[in-house]
Amino acid sequence: MPPRLQVCGLLAAVDDMDFATVREHVGVSDSVLSKHVRQLEEAGYVKVRKSTRASRVRTNLALTGEGRKAFEAHVAELRRITGG
Repeated sequence: MPPRLQVCGLLAAVDDMDFATVREHVGVSDSVLSKHVRQLEEAGYVKVRKSTRASRVRTNLALTGEGRKAFEAHVAELRRITGG
């Protein structure tokens, strides 16, 4: 499954998820995930939020309303095409 679709699928199931967890589930490097997240963010599908905890920067990802709608429409179309 393409990484961007995997990212959206993970984020569709939660309010937000930290970058490291997404990276582990998708199975790509930080730089590859960053590239995909940047493209999703530029499309308006993902919101990136950075915060500091215990002197460490944490990056959380969340689907935007537009991203959630686009993902749901994509999944619906895949189901239609496959008869599922």
